[in-house]
Amino acid sequence: MSDNSTNTPAAPKKRRWYHNLADAYRVTKRSYPAVGWIILGSTLAAIALFILLGYLLNTHWIVTTLLCISLVLLVPMLILAALVKKAMYKQIDGTAGAVYAVISQIKRGWTVEEEPIAMNRERDMIWRLIGRPGVVLLVEGSKPRVAKLVEQEKAQVGRVVSNVPVHVIYVGHDKGQVPLAKVEKHLRKLPKTLRSNEVPLAANRLQTIANARRKNQMPQGIDPKRVKVSRRALRGR
Repeated sequence: MSDNSTNTPAAPKKRRWYHNLADAYRVTKRSYPAVGWIILGSTLAAIALFILLGYLLNTHWIVTTLLCISLVLLVPMLILAALVKKAMYKQIDGTAGAVYAVISQIKRGWTVEEEPIAMNRERDMIWRLIGRPGVVLLVEGSKPRVAKLVEQEKAQVGRVVSNVPVHVIYVGHDKGQVPLAKVEKHLRKLPKTLRSNEVPLAANRLQTIANARRKNQMPQGIDPKRVKVSRRALRGR
C-alpha cells in the first residue's frame, strides 16, 4: 500500500499576531529607519512614567509590574499602527496600481472594484468605487494624456446611472492632483447624496456593464489583474 502522506502538501502555517507585527515593522523600517529607536525610547519613557505614578500613588509593585509588561506590548503596536500605512503609501507611491492599495483598505460604505475599469498603453489607469457620494473615478496618470479616457468613462457612467453624481480624483503630486496618502481622507470629505440602499443598486448596474466591456477595452498584452501592488512584496518576501 502506498503512503499518501508523502503526496499531501503541508498545510500553511497559521499566522499569529506577532507575524503581522513583524511584517509591519519591516515595512515601516524601510521608510523610517529609526523606528526601532523610536519604539525603544517611547516604551522606556512610558515605563518610567508608570513607575513614577505607581510610586506617587503608592500602587502595589505587582500592579505596576503588570502595567509595565503591558506597555512593552502596547507601545510598539500603537507606534507601528500610526506609521505603517504612511510607510506603505510612501513606498508604492508612483507605481502602477498603487491606488488599489489605498481603496482596498476601505472597509465600509464603498463598493470597490478590484480591477481598473480603463487602461491605456502608457499604463494610465482609472479605478472606480461607488459609495454614498456617488461614483468616484480615481485616475493614475498625466491629466492631458488620460483626459479623453476619463471623459469616456464619465459618459458611460452617465448612460448607465444618469442620476448619480460622478467625482473624478486625479492621484499624484502635480497641480490639481491628490497625493496617494491623502486619497482616503479626500474621499471622506465628499458630500453624501445617495441613500445606503441605492449604493449596491448603482454598483450592480455598473459592474454588469463593466464585465461586458473589460475584455475589449484593455490594450492587448496588459493583464489588469497584474497591476495590483503585491502585499507580499510589501512584507519583504
